[in-house]
Order: sequence, then C-alpha cells, then structure tokens
Amino acid sequence: MFDSFFGMLSVIGVVALIVVATRQQSRIGLLEREIKALRSFILSLPGEGRAATRSSATAAGTASSSVSASAASATAEAMAVEGIDVAPVGPVGEKDTAPADQPGLAAFRARQAGTGALSESDSAASAAVGADQFEPGEAEGARAVVPPAEDATEPAAEPARPPKATQKTPDLETALGTRWAVWVGGVALALGGIFLVRYSIEAGWFGPGTRLVLAGLFGLVLMAAGEFIRRTGFSLPAPGATGAYIPAILTAVGAFTLFGAIYAAHSIYGFIGPASAFVLLGIVGIATTALALIHGQALAGVGLLGSLVTPVLVATEAPNPWALFGYLAIVLVSSIAIARIRRWRFLASTAFFGTGFWCVVYMAEMFPVDLKIVLFINAVMLACLAFLWPDSEPDARAGYRAFPAAIPAFFVALAASALMVDPTFQAIGGVPAGTALFVLMVALAAWRAEALPLLFGAGIAVGLVYLRIGFAGSFDFEMMGEPVAVEGFSVVSSVDALFYPGILLSAVFIAAGLFQARRLVAAGRSGAMSWAAFAAIVPFVAACSLWLALGNPDVDFRYAFAALLLAAILAAGGELVARAEQPALTGGPPVSFLLAGAAAALVAAIHMAFGPAPTTILAGAAAILPALATRWRNYPVLGWLSVAAVVVVLIRAAIDPTIVGDAALGTTPVLNALLPGYGIPALAFAFSAWQLGHTTGGRPRLAMQGSAIFFALLTIAMLVRHAMHGGILDTTEITLAEQSIYSLLALAAGGILISLDLRAPSSVLRYGSLLIGVLSVAMIGLQHVLLLNPLFTDESTGAIPVLNLLFLAYLLPAIAAAVLAWYARGRRPQWYGMMLGVAAAALAFLYATLSVRRIFKGEFIGFWKGLEPLETYSYSALWLVMGVVLLVAGVRTGSFIMRIASGALIAIAVAKVFLFDMSELEGVLRALSFIGLGAVLIGIGLFYQRLLTRAAAQ
Repeated sequence: MFDSFFGMLSVIGVVALIVVATRQQSRIGLLEREIKALRSFILSLPGEGRAATRSSATAAGTASSSVSASAASATAEAMAVEGIDVAPVGPVGEKDTAPADQPGLAAFRARQAGTGALSESDSAASAAVGADQFEPGEAEGARAVVPPAEDATEPAAEPARPPKATQKTPDLETALGTRWAVWVGGVALALGGIFLVRYSIEAGWFGPGTRLVLAGLFGLVLMAAGEFIRRTGFSLPAPGATGAYIPAILTAVGAFTLFGAIYAAHSIYGFIGPASAFVLLGIVGIATTALALIHGQALAGVGLLGSLVTPVLVATEAPNPWALFGYLAIVLVSSIAIARIRRWRFLASTAFFGTGFWCVVYMAEMFPVDLKIVLFINAVMLACLAFLWPDSEPDARAGYRAFPAAIPAFFVALAASALMVDPTFQAIGGVPAGTALFVLMVALAAWRAEALPLLFGAGIAVGLVYLRIGFAGSFDFEMMGEPVAVEGFSVVSSVDALFYPGILLSAVFIAAGLFQARRLVAAGRSGAMSWAAFAAIVPFVAACSLWLALGNPDVDFRYAFAALLLAAILAAGGELVARAEQPALTGGPPVSFLLAGAAAALVAAIHMAFGPAPTTILAGAAAILPALATRWRNYPVLGWLSVAAVVVVLIRAAIDPTIVGDAALGTTPVLNALLPGYGIPALAFAFSAWQLGHTTGGRPRLAMQGSAIFFALLTIAMLVRHAMHGGILDTTEITLAEQSIYSLLALAAGGILISLDLRAPSSVLRYGSLLIGVLSVAMIGLQHVLLLNPLFTDESTGAIPVLNLLFLAYLLPAIAAAVLAWYARGRRPQWYGMMLGVAAAALAFLYATLSVRRIFKGEFIGFWKGLEPLETYSYSALWLVMGVVLLVAGVRTGSFIMRIASGALIAIAVAKVFLFDMSELEGVLRALSFIGLGAVLIGIGLFYQRLLTRAAAQ
C-alpha cells in the first residue's frame, strides 16, 4: 500500500506538471500572436505615422528589447521544428547579425533600397520580427515579408511571396541516404546499447551499479547530442527527408535508454524503491514530453514504442507487478499529454493500446492476480481519457475523434467482464470491481462527449456478461413436435453474486441513458439515440438472463413484475424524451428505441408470468396497444411495434404449432386451443390494421393487413388439419380431401380480398389477391392433378355415388375457380381471369372423366386396372358432349375462354378417336365412335356457319 500510494502520488505530480507546461505554452503562443499583430500594425502605417510610432517606441525600447528577443527566439525555435531554417535575430534596435545569404532578408533589403521608404533603424526593427513572417511547411529558404504602403492615400501593398519550391517525389537515392539510413542507424544504435549491456552482464565486466550508471550516461549523451545538433542550426538536406529528423531520433534513443536503465535499477536489481522509480520515470516522461513538443511526433512515437517494449527486453525471474504498471502509468500519462497538446490521435491510440494489452497479458498469465493492480491501471486509462484527452476539435470527423477513446473502452470493458465472469477473479472480489469499472465507464461517457465509445464498450460488455450466465447449461424443449436439446455455455459457479450487480448496472444505464437522451435530444446533438438504445437493451438483457439463470423458466411472478416495471419505466422515459424533442413529440430514433425496449419487456413479462401457451395469444392481442396509441401520438415506431407482435406470434407458432403442446391439445374439432391460439391474433391484427388505417397508415398498416389475412387462413387450415387427422398436427401425411379444403379456402380468400379491396383500396389486398390466386392454381395443378390424383394414388373415392371425394376435390374447386374468374372480371388483370378459367375447365374435365371411371371401376380407380372397351368409348362421347356444351355456353355468354376450352376439349376427343379408339375398339363400338365424332364435327361446322351468316346479315 505504501508503494502504491507513492506511485499514485507520482502520477498526480506528472499530470500537474504537464498541465502547468501546457498553460505556459498557451501563454507563449498568445504573446507571439500579439507581437505579430503589433508588427502588422506598424508596417501598415504611412511614413509620418511610422515615424511617430518609432519615436514613441524608442522611449520604451530598452524595456521591451528583452521581451522581443525572447519572443523572436521562441518563434525561431518553433519554426526550426517544422524544418525552416531561421537565422538568429538580435533584440529590437540592434543591427541584424543574420548571414548575408538569407534569401528572404536579402529580397526585403533590396526592396527597401529601391523605394527608400525605410531607414536603417526601420530595417533593424523589421529584422527583429521578420522571423514571424515565415509560413510553416514552406520549402527551405522561402520567406514572406509584408512591405509597407507607399503613402497615406494608397492601400497597403499585398504581401510579396516568392513561389514555393516544387515538391518532388524523392528518388531511391534520397530515400536511402536521408531517411532509411538515419532510421536504421537509430535502431541499430539503440540495439547496440542493449546488446552491449547484456554482454557486459554475461562477461561480468562491471557491477550492476556501474552498468546502470553507464547506461544512464549513454542516454543523456544521446539526448544532449540531439539537442546540440538542433541548436546549431540543423536543417533537412532535402524536401523528401522530413521523416529523418536526426535530432528527434537521437533524443528518442536516449529517452529509450533512460527508461530502460531506471526500470532495471528498480525491478531487476532493487537499487531504488517503487516511489523513487516512479519519480525518476516521471521526470524522464516529462522531459520526453517537452522534447517531443519540439522535435515532432517521431520522437513521441519512438519513445512510446521503446517504453512499451522495455519490460520485455529487460526481464527478470521475479517481476514486480506494481513497478511494471507504475511504469506503464507514467508512460501512458506522458504520451497522452503529448498527444493532447499536439492533437496526435495516433499517438494517443497507441499509448492506450499498449497499456491495455499489458493489462490483458497480466490478467491472463500472472497467478495470482493482484486485483488492486488491475483496478489501478484501468483507472489510470480512464483518468487519462477524462482529463488529458478531451478532444473537442469542432471540425474533426466524429469517427476520427472517437477513435482514441474506443481503445480504452475495449480494454477496460474486457478487464471488467473478465473480473465478473471468471471464477478465479470472482473469488478475489472481481464482481464488485468489475461493476465499479462499468459504472465509471458510463459516468465518464456521460461527462465527456468525446468519451462516448465508453458507453458502447460498457453496454456491449455488460450485455455479453449476462448473456453468458443466462445461456449457461443445457436447454431441452420441443420444436415442431420434436424434442430439441441445445448445449449452452459452461455453468458459472457464482451466478448468485451477479444478481445485485445486474440490478445496479441496469439502474445506472436507465438513469444515465434517459437523462442523457433527454438532454442531448433537446439540444439537437447526436448521441441521444445511443444513450436511449443502451438504456433499453442492457436492462432487458440483464433481466431476461437473470430469469433464465436464477428464476423459474416456466412461471415466475417476481421477474415478471420486474420486466413489467422495466416496460413502464422505458415507456415513461420515451414520453419524456419525446416532449424534449424539437419540435416536440415527433418520435425520433431515441424515442423509438425506448418504446421498442418497453414492448420487448412487456412481452417478456407476459412469458414470465403465464408461460409459453398464453404468450402466443396475449402477444398477438398486444398488437392492439401500439395501434391504439396512434390515436394520441403520431410516432412512426408505434405501427412497427404492432408488426413486431406479429413476428413474436410467428416464432411461437413455429416452435409449437399446437400452441399448448400435443398432450394438451385434445381431439375435439374446432373447439380446441387452436381456435384462440390463431384466431385471437388474427382478429387483433385485423383491428390493428383498421386502426392504423385511420391514423398513421403507411407500411405498418399494409403489413398488419397481410398478417391478418395470413393468420385467418392459417386458423382455418390448422383447424381442418386437426379435424382430419384426429387431433394430430405433426403428421407428414396429407390427403386429397384435406388439400381440397385448403384449395377451396384459398380461392375463397382471393374473392374476399378482392371484395375488401373494392371497399378500402390497398396494395396489400390487391397484390395479396393476385398472389393467393396464383398459389391456388399452382397447388391445384401440383396436388389435385399430379401428386394426389386418385388415378395415380388409388385412394378411396368414397362409397357414396355423387357426394364423394371427386365431388370435393374437383367439382367444387372447379365451381369456385369459375366463380372467382367471373368476379375478378374487370377488377383484376385479364391474365388472372384467364388463368382461373383454365383451371376451372381442367378441374371440370377431370371430375367428369374420373367420375366415368368410377362408374366402371368402383371406389378405387387406379390406372393400372386397365380400360374396358365400353369405358373407352364413354370417354370419347363424354368429351365430345362437354366440348359442345362449352361451345354453346361460350357463344351465349360471349366468353372467349369457354370457346377456347371447347376447341381444346374437342381436339383431345378427335386425337383420342383416331389414335386410341381405332386400335383399341372393335366392332360396333369402333364404328359408333367414328360416327359420333363425325356427327359432332359436322354439327359444329353447321353451327358456326349459321353464326357467320347471321353476323353478315346484321
């Protein structure tokens, strides 16, 4: 505890010093801007004004000379960092001592000599502030000076800027000679020092103390060399060598060496205690911070990489975790401070990643784990994100700004999740520690808008933690009448310990989420949707998971009450957020998330309180609630919540089509659980569609209309199947009688949809009627004609002569299809009526043909029983008579479809007579077949001739 106290004190000291340095830099920048403004004002004055100003400035020249000199020096030093060669400048009033080969100053003096506008004293004064004229990032030697105005009547001259040097892509020689050589040399220098130290240890040259002193001196020499090169006027040799700034590289290697020496002195040899190590590392960190501000991001990146790799290169058999993470804390604070001052997001992201990765390695590899260390390093990461990285740059992209915060969000959430779930960590108090970290993440996300990724990290991690315990063990249930077993996660030993943390975290997410959503949506700021979403999702997931893990999966009124309370809170919260919207009560995304969470919690409460069977009925009936709510609130989400109730009922029906299970369903036709299980949701969906049609309308209304139609048909179909299979629904056998009822229902539904569409036009009704008609005809062709045809299956057609299976399967569907084709005439496309007419004719043809066969073969009419001569002749006569009847009916009604069907039927009869009857029939039957065919064909010809004669006379 004593060491950790001094470690934390050192970190606080580092933070304080960095804040002070940041403020001083801000003040220096303010002074530089004031000097620039003063210079511009003086140079813009006319000749007399400049003389008066110069006279007044002379009186104060002595007092201000030191300030001007320091400001000019600071400006020149800052420009040197950017790669601009700046000559040393003396104080105001002294002669310029810059070399004569400075292009910018030479050009300025030439202009002075040509115009004679300035005296020698003016030239000296201008040289004192001339350094501030340079633009950062310009090519070497480029200078920009603002010349004075010619006289009082003319405006000030435009700034004379020489053309910038053309930036050329560096060739291979420049890259190898200026950049790669320097970088490889720096890495080699650092590795050489490390290997030399290791070799001295193995050879026993020096004692530990001597080696550490030499390593420290080596680091200081490198840093001093870098500073010496920078101060002696170092400039880059080529434009393509900006990434090979030698002073920064030497300084980085020196800082890397000092970090390693101090860490080894404490962790390996124990020469210094944790407090001293923290202080020394803090000093090196602050020095590195200051030098990185001068030398650029390269130094910060290399120094950070060396700091993170140092514990790996300098290993020990008995590591001290407190020393390691105290060291990492100082490295993190220093790096984030540098990144904050210069807005180096990549540096901040790398520092967070390295620290978080070390924490994960420690938790995975070290045994036993010190919980205080885990809390310490995660608290440091959160503190850095809270106080050192509040990146609020207004013109930065949102995703780019949030990137550094996403990394600590991931690692802190990962550590907190492991503390709550892993049994090893649970035994040492990991559950309250992880809960505390999650609460801190939510609090910090609410405090700092730039830390919003912490909300995502905490919300996702908490949800996964409770899903992990909720789906532990094995689950046995029935689906589609078959037993199903699902193996979940391994069982966690201390599930009870997560009960109260779940309540606490749910309360935190709800309170913070509703507060932030209401505040942000009122201000018109982004983020309100995220807070509302996690306020709804996290408590719902926690409540359901705790119910599965600790409650009664069948009926549990305690958890049902909790879910109902959650639904009420979220609904009330959605209303509060909606009232704060601009304009109010528009029901934007935050409100939608909250109301969707309330609906999900309501369905969960129904399931917890009543069990699976009533949930299907009550969830379907619950679709009425959001539809009714549209009378008072015009929220877009309300209609979709009714659609969500349809999805819930569909899932429940797919899992258990019997609603109550096979054992409890019974065999009573119609009056069983299927009627309310499917009928009540169908009625509720129909009412919801009607209500939405009178309020919001839109796609939800159409979806509810389609759902009502589907469930109405499904109700009848399930009742039919139950009645025809003796109360068994899961059998795969289907009969022609059952399929006939389905076909009749579908054809009737098509007519009902057309009628409804005529009263209340709707695209769902219109396209739904077309779809049902097409499906009906397709199923008739597939099932009635091919698969279930008693001619192929030899299924019993019944003992009753007329009211038998053929009547139900062919004649009634033929009449229904014909009636639907007539009703759709002029109300649906022409192809729709023609399709139904052809289907009706085909079914009537099959009914007549199969009825004739039943007369000759009896109850079973399988085709393998052969044909008798008289039966063969009967088919020909029947088809000819049917063709004539269709022809007459088609002419009288003006139906083109009937006339086409008549022609097709007569053509079939002609083909049969010539191709089949000629070879199969004998004697009088063959003669009668041809005589009958000839008479019919002549009669048809005479009929058409009379029609044509009558038409010509008219």
